[in-house]
Amino acid sequence: MDKRCIKLTKGRIIGVIAIKGGVGKTTAVSNLGAVLAKDFGKKVLLVDANYSAPNLGLHLGMVKPEKTLHDVMLDKVPPSQAIHPHELGFHVLPAALAGRKVNAFKLRDKVKGLKELYDVILIDSSPNLNEEMLSTMIASDELLVVSSPDHPTLSCTMHAVKVAKRKRTPIGGIILNRSRNKKFELNTKEIEDATGVPVLAVVPEDVRVLEALSEMKPAAIKHPKRDVSVEYKKLAAALVGEKYVDKRLKSRIKRFVFVQEPSKYDVNRLLVSKDGKAPLKQ
Repeated sequence: MDKRCIKLTKGRIIGVIAIKGGVGKTTAVSNLGAVLAKDFGKKVLLVDANYSAPNLGLHLGMVKPEKTLHDVMLDKVPPSQAIHPHELGFHVLPAALAGRKVNAFKLRDKVKGLKELYDVILIDSSPNLNEEMLSTMIASDELLVVSSPDHPTLSCTMHAVKVAKRKRTPIGGIILNRSRNKKFELNTKEIEDATGVPVLAVVPEDVRVLEALSEMKPAAIKHPKRDVSVEYKKLAAALVGEKYVDKRLKSRIKRFVFVQEPSKYDVNRLLVSKDGKAPLKQ
């Protein structure tokens, strides 16, 4: 990795992208937003920029919001009137489930003025490489790419990385989702070598995520002690330059009994949280 960096500071807009659908992009957005607000006390806004097939609201129990991002993009209301407070402490700018076609490239102008009101704005992008995803890339200060540890998804991830670099939007790192810790899966080094982007989190496969989703709640809030939840908390801490200590009994026992080398993604997170910078390979 070279010395070029991106800076994660107050009022940053982070776009979360994935070209392949079904890898858990929206789940990552909802869980990161929830722990940033609840565990770290940050002012957080989640934006659903998947205009044609939005589902962030469904993840969070917002089925039929009165005002949406579509209304904002069509100049019917200012962004402040379409932002909804969530009971977990963050705000949501949802999209309409049956919204009209909008000019996706207006997103940047609509959200840039909100940076002064929030510590972190997370944009949930479309999973398709079209103007919807490009609008997220253009509107964001940096990107997180969600992938899974298999070759088809890696191929899509590599393409997303190339497009983001062409748009000159810095890529903070990869969230490797739904890991089963099996030998047949791609490992962190293989993914980093192929993409040139650091892996910041390896989120394990967990049926509790689907259980929480059925109740329209983030798993990190419903099951805060699960490994999947702790991984989101570690990533959230790194993004805002804070430290997270896993206080679960099994983790304390591991630290006491075993002397283990930190994982590659632990090191990557440390580089992020140390001074608010993430290593970046271009």
